[in-house]
Amino acid sequence: AAGIPVKERVKVSQNWRHGRCQRTTVLKWKCKQVASFSSFLMPWMELDGEYLYLSQAENIQAYHLCAEGTGLQHHPQAIFSGHQEDVCRFVVVNSHIVSGGGDGSIVLHKIHGSYSVKFSAHEQEVNCVDFQGGLIVSGSRDRTAKVWSLSAGRVGQCLHTVQTEDRVWSIAISPLLSSFVTGTACCGHTSPLRIWDLESGQLLTCLGTDFHRGAGVLDVFYETASLLLSCGYDTYIRYWDIRTSTRKCVQEWEEPHDSALYCIRSDKNHMIASGSSYYGVVRLWDKRQTRCLQSFHLSSPTSSPVYCLRFSTTHLYAALASALHVLDFTAS
Repeated sequence: AAGIPVKERVKVSQNWRHGRCQRTTVLKWKCKQVASFSSFLMPWMELDGEYLYLSQAENIQAYHLCAEGTGLQHHPQAIFSGHQEDVCRFVVVNSHIVSGGGDGSIVLHKIHGSYSVKFSAHEQEVNCVDFQGGLIVSGSRDRTAKVWSLSAGRVGQCLHTVQTEDRVWSIAISPLLSSFVTGTACCGHTSPLRIWDLESGQLLTCLGTDFHRGAGVLDVFYETASLLLSCGYDTYIRYWDIRTSTRKCVQEWEEPHDSALYCIRSDKNHMIASGSSYYGVVRLWDKRQTRCLQSFHLSSPTSSPVYCLRFSTTHLYAALASALHVLDFTAS
């Protein structure tokens, strides 16, 4: 919000609260028809400064955000490649892109330069990755999570392999860089949310109890070292305070139309945004309220999940199966 006049900030804040925005479809792409379920239909993205990074098939493309309005430049400024199959997820941290792919490999790119490293990481697709403090964590369909070194002379060396007994859908390193959380499918193991020690790879704690079979966790987001958001197949957003309790979340919100929740983000204050599995529904939530604040239907008449969403002070970006949508909250 730096550099935005106070009067404008108040207007934008009111627009978020009342759902006043201008909607634009800024990018479209064709879905290839395949017999099997393909992660090509599951784009992922990250916002980093003046750029939006978007995965499409085996590439990650960097689009420059226009200074005024909702637009992106239509042609990518850079394309990062290296995977033989589709990119499942990636992160952008400290001018590096770390991605996991359907080919079981992890690729590291330095954004400003030609340096890139690729190494074979898992026996099946890498569903999720995170990167902090010189370490990569990855989770896979092969029912393992792994910790990788990026220190000089040890790049791509596996430090720990964690047996999760379940497909790993989501993963995140704690801001303290001491532990990481895995969100799993909740089929082979009764706890879909577990926290592991980053240095030893040992299990530290399980979050929650009495999850139904199949209540897999598709996205996790650390607000602070002790505050964590999760969402997934059982239609709930859960807010965990690890200092208070690991058995019970401190707050939870239920998706009103009983849809799985594919992605979640917060402003680390009061607002949460979630993406649903049907009709491109994005919902805004206020932590101080039990009911959804606003909802936006971005995909009609064909139904697509919101696979990924990100937002800035003024804009929300949502990636669906065949298009990138932008909500501009500066509109009066």
